[in-house]
Amino acid sequence: MTEPRFDDVIHPSTRLTLVSTLAATDWAEFAFLRERLGMSDSALSKQLSTLEDAGYVLTERRPQGRRRTVRVRLTTPGREAFAGHVAALRAIVDAALPAGEDTTRSAN
Repeated sequence: MTEPRFDDVIHPSTRLTLVSTLAATDWAEFAFLRERLGMSDSALSKQLSTLEDAGYVLTERRPQGRRRTVRVRLTTPGREAFAGHVAALRAIVDAALPAGEDTTRSAN
């Protein structure tokens, strides 16, 4: 079981969405992430730099014809930090619900 650990680097909504997207795959292309998050190149680069400085992502630049593409992946510490952050968020939500209420049920 993952130790709940709130992570201030991951928590801002943009980075949380970015990390959760990366958690679902091995590698993701920069262009895909830009479209998925609806961000400019510079804004996405800034968020990736913050995550890279924390050791949570690795970026790789690859030649593709006359251009270079950038792809991104979560590192093992990044995956562990994400899992701990999700566990911490679940603990916060669970503490706010009446005893025995299921947090996984549909809102419908």
